[in-house]
Amino acid sequence: MSSEVLPLTVKFPHRSRRGILLGLSLPQLALVSSALALLLVTVVTSGLMGAVVLAPLWITTAVLVGVRREGRSLIGWAPLVARYAQRRRSGQTVWRARPVSRPQVEGLLHLPGTTASLRVATSTSGAAAVHDPHRQTLTAVAKVSSRAFALLDPATQNSNVAAWGRALAGIARTGHVATVQVLERTVPDSGDSLARHWAEHGNPQAPVAGQIYSALVESAGPAAAPHEAYLAIALDLKAAKRLVSQAGGGLDGAFTVMAQTTASVAQAARNAGLTVTGWLGPREIAAVLRTAYDPASTARLQQWSSTGRAEADPAAAGPVAQVEEADRVITDSARHTTYWIENWPRTETHAGFLHNIMFSTGVRRTFSLIYAPQGIDSALRDVQRRKAAIIADASERRRRGQVESEADNVEYADVKTREKQLISGHADVALTGLLTVSADTDAHLDAACAQIETAAAGAQVDLRRLIYQQTDAFTAGALPLARNTL
Repeated sequence: MSSEVLPLTVKFPHRSRRGILLGLSLPQLALVSSALALLLVTVVTSGLMGAVVLAPLWITTAVLVGVRREGRSLIGWAPLVARYAQRRRSGQTVWRARPVSRPQVEGLLHLPGTTASLRVATSTSGAAAVHDPHRQTLTAVAKVSSRAFALLDPATQNSNVAAWGRALAGIARTGHVATVQVLERTVPDSGDSLARHWAEHGNPQAPVAGQIYSALVESAGPAAAPHEAYLAIALDLKAAKRLVSQAGGGLDGAFTVMAQTTASVAQAARNAGLTVTGWLGPREIAAVLRTAYDPASTARLQQWSSTGRAEADPAAAGPVAQVEEADRVITDSARHTTYWIENWPRTETHAGFLHNIMFSTGVRRTFSLIYAPQGIDSALRDVQRRKAAIIADASERRRRGQVESEADNVEYADVKTREKQLISGHADVALTGLLTVSADTDAHLDAACAQIETAAAGAQVDLRRLIYQQTDAFTAGALPLARNTL
């Protein structure tokens, strides 16, 4: 007798909203402490009348601490709004590429903002990676493909999910991988590759069928929106300093360590049902970045390439112009809005729960999963800190006679499960999900965002638009650079 294999279900831990003290975050706690100190000084020096005179200040403090907008207190918005206002005042929200006559660093990508120093480095063996001299990372990018997950049988789905978990655990245990990013996007296609294949292998002179296929290729090519998937691995050069020194030092030594890491990652990806079609060269990396900023350039980059794959000069990887607004970024031929996945499904769900988001009809989007491996010691310290905070808050509520919070019980159970997994030897990773929606016009972008938000609700995913930080969010979510901070 054969037993039926059931699809694997997944459950994500509860995201804690616990503050530092009494549920207050650091900005809230600092403001409340300052207000209480000022109140004490006022009462001592001026009496109660002085405190009454400063009533508008106390009211303002209460509003800043107590009023919340989109899940964040008004005082929590203050740093974001202040930095955005400063960028607008100094003209940093508008970026334009300028031709320069001075000698430039070889491989410099000419990207805006915090990525201005990134360059594509090439080893003596021809391997290419993005070098960040400030964060001391070296990022290799691979193009990957796989069979449609929804069409696989449950046993294969379960095997692939488990294998990907083992792959992440192996990457985290190395200790010298800073970030892993999985990026999947839809891009407009010129149909050039399809036309080349038909020209090389087709027979337009065939009766009836030749005419039908020729018309189909001509009409369907430009309307196609293929899916592309990339895997980016960021090597932490500081953590791998000893290995790099043993390999000869410098970037050549770093590339040697990177080659060993990418080989093991590629094997782990194959075990998870992914096919690594190849690690990108400098011109292919530049083309991926360029088409993120300028989706309309995909057709030209494919047509100019002798291989049919999009290629670009690293110096032309960045946008010609970029304008940052509060809730979107405007680049050469598109508008972009980036969402942060605030909450994953809180109940058990099937492993393909993102299907509605990934295959939303007519929406051009980029979805990134960013994994940041955590050290065992730091993860255990974080667990102990969270347990102590939950227990202390529960004791304080009991002392005040307040009702016990079920959310705390769920959070405490999640923390205990995490602690057991760490003690058992499992690796710990911090997961960040970013979703970038792109369109040609503001009206189309608003319509696409509404469609994505509806699809996210059906997938039990809570999306939050990243207001006043769209530039950094776009860089982290839409570019395969394995950057784990906004």
